Amino acid sequence: MRGENGTMRKMTVIGSVLAALLSGVLLAATANSRPTARDLAVPRYAHIFVIVEENKDYGQVIGSADAPTITRLAREYGNATDFYAETHPSEPNYVALIGGYTYGIRDDDAYYCKPHSSSSLCPNSNRPGYVNHTIDAPNLATQLQNANLTWKNYNESLPHPGSMAVVAADPHARGVPQTLPVYAVKHSGFMNFLSVQRDPHRAEHIVGFGQLYADLKSGNVPNFSLIIPNLCNEMHGADEPGTPEDCQYVHLGKLIWRGDQNIARITQRIMASPAWRARSNAAIVITFDEDGHFPILDYTGCCGNNPNDPANRGGGHIPTVVITNHGPRHLADNTPYSHYSLLRTIEDAFGIHTYLRQANAPGVEAMLPLFRVRQ
Repeated sequence: MRGENGTMRKMTVIGSVLAALLSGVLLAATANSRPTARDLAVPRYAHIFVIVEENKDYGQVIGSADAPTITRLAREYGNATDFYAETHPSEPNYVALIGGYTYGIRDDDAYYCKPHSSSSLCPNSNRPGYVNHTIDAPNLATQLQNANLTWKNYNESLPHPGSMAVVAADPHARGVPQTLPVYAVKHSGFMNFLSVQRDPHRAEHIVGFGQLYADLKSGNVPNFSLIIPNLCNEMHGADEPGTPEDCQYVHLGKLIWRGDQNIARITQRIMASPAWRARSNAAIVITFDEDGHFPILDYTGCCGNNPNDPANRGGGHIPTVVITNHGPRHLADNTPYSHYSLLRTIEDAFGIHTYLRQANAPGVEAMLPLFRVRQ
């Protein structure tokens, strides 16, 4: 699907990033910028739901017969056609979305890992440049709490509320063996931050899908929801013995189909909720952590990425769809965006204008066209 136009867009994005580097302006302030007119034009939102899927390139999903739901939602609502991840592999992209930077993380090691850790879940800890995977820095959770706003991280197959497990099986998961590890904390982002690890109310913030559906039914949903399906339902997949065919890496079409049908179930629940039907503004964002070019990785990026930073040089062209209850319909926005752009937009939509790290970088713009409210 990308063809010559996609190549030209990629060259334009790369060129703009290199130009920014040469001019020395890609170093973002920590959290002290002033909002632009574009930022201030982002409407206030009562609820934003962000659903993160895994490891798929834009062309593997948008327009694919294996992803009819996401393709339809992109056509009917808002399609960010030039959206890019921060790096490879998964974990640093989630950290970037929540914290505004990858903080030097370049692997999927456990959130408690430090240089030269002895844990088997820290296999990369002796590599040069390895950093502490627990981050003591402001993040979206602290921003929301300081603004008297609410948040939850809904994780499918989470062992129990507030769990600090790194991986876990789910004996109640539909369509997977009871012993298959389908929960992975590397797909949280929130748990990498010290403020969340030490939060005395962590069990109220880090919760499972049972709580998601109960909250949607009651209408008692937080202002910000990060929704993470399990490994079989987010298009990640697995290869352990007993893995069902539609969760196996090698059956890509079936894996995408399964994830797409799960998106259909989640979005239908959200759009049937009192929060969605209210007069206040609500949005659902469906995005991905990184693209799916394996084993040859695509490090194309934009908007706060830095080709000279191995932890932030770009993670490829990924699908991102924005669905709003009162916003645009049938809109394709070809502005270059990244997870930093999404974070900045979330901050704007909640009236927060002290942008986190690379959300404040030159070239990072609010996703205003996709979040406008129809008059």
